[in-house]
Amino acid sequence: MSSAPTVYDVAERSGVSIATVSRVYRSPDTVREQTRQRVLEAARELGYVPSGNARGLASRSTGVLGLCFPDYSDPDAESEAESTAGEDIDDAAMLYSDQIIRGMERAARRHGYALLIAASLKGGPESLVAKVAGRVDGFAVLARTVATEELEVISRRQPVVMLAGPRESDDLDHLDHIEVANADGQRELTRHLIEDHGLRRLAYIGSAEESPDVAARFRGYVEACRAAGLPAPDEPDLRVGMMTQAEGAQAADALLERSGPRPDALLFANDQMAVGALHTLERRGVRVPRDIAVTGFDGIALSRIVRPALTTVRQPMRRMGEEAVELLVRRLTGRQDSEPVSMMLPVSVARRSSCGCGD
Repeated sequence: MSSAPTVYDVAERSGVSIATVSRVYRSPDTVREQTRQRVLEAARELGYVPSGNARGLASRSTGVLGLCFPDYSDPDAESEAESTAGEDIDDAAMLYSDQIIRGMERAARRHGYALLIAASLKGGPESLVAKVAGRVDGFAVLARTVATEELEVISRRQPVVMLAGPRESDDLDHLDHIEVANADGQRELTRHLIEDHGLRRLAYIGSAEESPDVAARFRGYVEACRAAGLPAPDEPDLRVGMMTQAEGAQAADALLERSGPRPDALLFANDQMAVGALHTLERRGVRVPRDIAVTGFDGIALSRIVRPALTTVRQPMRRMGEEAVELLVRRLTGRQDSEPVSMMLPVSVARRSSCGCGD
């Protein structure tokens, strides 16, 4: 079986340089029509399909963009997907990072790029991102995935876009940055519970190692409580570790076991925990929302499927991925000035049954 034709074969048959073949596929307008047609005809005759590496021989580009993020996989959500009937099964476990990936893939494909994805929960994400950086033209990275020092070094030789949360250090002020209006979303959701449903005893559940995003959500919660004349806590009522369904279920148990009046509402820092809490409350015979309201944050597909459907704050995860690619492509093609871009994407409150609103 013969080997696949290469860029060298096309260059030899059409009588042009490898660089010219690369330009035909990368920027065809820079090549004379007659030459371009000769190269394309040679490629058709040989059955040549350009790859990112071949296109990059002359320009040192790879035709690939990268994304680095912590591994947020939640086995509870995956089990939920397997046990949920209907056409939404495949979407049920699509969590935060999955939607960002979808957005990046869509935009990258539109611009002729492939996407390289690297996820790491623990055990040296710095070495992982260094490997990714050597294989891509530019990459996006979620906040707190990579050490500031390493990002600063990598960004000297290729464009980097920071996703989620405010910039963590003045050393990264030169990087493009995209975040969502976390505080605004949680503030509006909390206001809705207080003013529209008359709920006063609220409990907020955050994370033990609080991310910038979760910190902003708690800040929005505190601001809404203060505006309504309610006690403004210094800390969440409860902090959990991984913010999974299992931890949300345990948090609901812990809050129900506390002495004193039961909360009117449980506000979770993400949807996964809130879904876990719904399971616990059902098991214990606590009716949602009649006995207690439950809310989440993110707007993952699972929030629509559970019963009662979860009231949450929808953030534009796919759009975040798309905007990241647009910024990278602009940097790579020189169509943007040197000033760093800081983009804040809006969120919206999805009012559903778990707080007492209709679907």
